[in-house]
Amino acid sequence: MRNGNGAGREIELLAAEEVAGLVGVKESTVWRWCRQGRLPCLKVGKHWRIRRGVLEDFLKENERPATLFRRMESFLRVPDNVLAIAADEDVLRRLDAAFFRVGEARDGLLVKFYGGESVPEGELRATLEGNGLEAGRLQREGRLLMRNEGDPLEGRGERLGRILEEASSEGRTVWASFDWALEVDLETALGQQEKLNELVDSRRLVVKTATLDATIDGWPASALRRALASHSGTILASGDGLSLSRATPMPAS
Repeated sequence: MRNGNGAGREIELLAAEEVAGLVGVKESTVWRWCRQGRLPCLKVGKHWRIRRGVLEDFLKENERPATLFRRMESFLRVPDNVLAIAADEDVLRRLDAAFFRVGEARDGLLVKFYGGESVPEGELRATLEGNGLEAGRLQREGRLLMRNEGDPLEGRGERLGRILEEASSEGRTVWASFDWALEVDLETALGQQEKLNELVDSRRLVVKTATLDATIDGWPASALRRALASHSGTILASGDGLSLSRATPMPAS
């Protein structure tokens, strides 16, 4: 079958098993791409099918050089709790936008917590827009919440917990971004993260806490190790490079 505009490509529907064979991956990988929205699928009767043209577009897209969004998309899980350390505020904002773009692609509820920031809400939203997130539209649709923390040193877990309760009825995963944009007391920061960990362990929740190199510059090595160990993943970002890593259990001797 061809589409009606005469230019068209064949509208051939492929089963997941066929797609897996063509691409050289497991069938479960194809289903994961479909669930994540990366590879659009159609339901025909009781079965899911993928248009050949859509598959071709998907493969072409993935041949392109990796973008920050693509790298984050491959890295982030549900649930998840990652710590990002950025070289400067520009990189910090780029990470925020890429994080939310992944959450949007997975139909999540996006929540930008801000407090103690160097810029007001309107400027934060404009920065997200400038880095590729349609923040204004998402906010109008109720899919992006901008929440002023007031005092970022108190109550992060409680504020996020209330949003989780509200979102649970919709069945959506919450994608929450916190930033330590200003210098923060070490024990306060680590205590806040422990409370967030408790929420991530039991909910459909993805949390990114980002900080600047300068903010944690004075932390002793033991405290930094403790901070890294309290997160399931770490992002190190600068204008020169990006490093994504996962914490893994110490293997047996």
